[in-house]
Amino acid sequence: MIQFYCPDIETTHTLPESDSKHCVRVLRMQQGDELEVVDGKGHRFLCRLLDAHPKRAMLEIVSRDDVVKAWPGRITVAVAPTKHMDRMEWLVEKLTEIGVDAVVPLLCDRSERREIKVDRLEKIAVSAMKQSLKATLPEISEMTPFGKAMTDAVGRGDNLYFAYCDSDADRRLLVKEMRSGEPATVFIGPEGDFSPPEVKTALAAGCVPVSLGDNRLRTETAALVACDTYQLLCGLTK
Repeated sequence: MIQFYCPDIETTHTLPESDSKHCVRVLRMQQGDELEVVDGKGHRFLCRLLDAHPKRAMLEIVSRDDVVKAWPGRITVAVAPTKHMDRMEWLVEKLTEIGVDAVVPLLCDRSERREIKVDRLEKIAVSAMKQSLKATLPEISEMTPFGKAMTDAVGRGDNLYFAYCDSDADRRLLVKEMRSGEPATVFIGPEGDFSPPEVKTALAAGCVPVSLGDNRLRTETAALVACDTYQLLCGLTK
């Protein structure tokens, strides 16, 4: 099954140029053919092709379905981008496949990467959403200073989980601390870990200090494990 993506399908009834080209030139779909379109907001549309134009394929909406998420709750992964951007791109792809709600790239004291291209990450997320047959596109923020990301998470009323590597600290396993189905933000630091002032800020904000286990994980692996842990817990308690 192939899904197309158009965020404003209900108003434009027209596929974006990239999807139009794929529909008409690659798949050779013709007038009258039916196809599925998602808007990234949780809706899937059965459409009929009215004009097989390779740059602006016109559609008629036949029906609309609300696509329920595979698991309840909302999780935000706040993670410091890695030095090598291909690893961050891989992470966004995998988080989208799992069903993350939001990704907040963190700017931390020890960050090795201080800039990102959000439009590039959004394109990767769109592709992953379509390929994994999901209908909801995760929100991807601009590079966000650690303090602001913390303030935003507190303002949303999320349960806050702070993963860092200090073996002398009183940390608890994330899988034992997470509350299934409740909104959550997990903070994952850069390759050099969070700085002492950032740890102090997190604990003062009410973050639960957590460990992801005894394995030594790269930044992107830790973020993926945290999201998957939440998804599995939600699935077990549905």
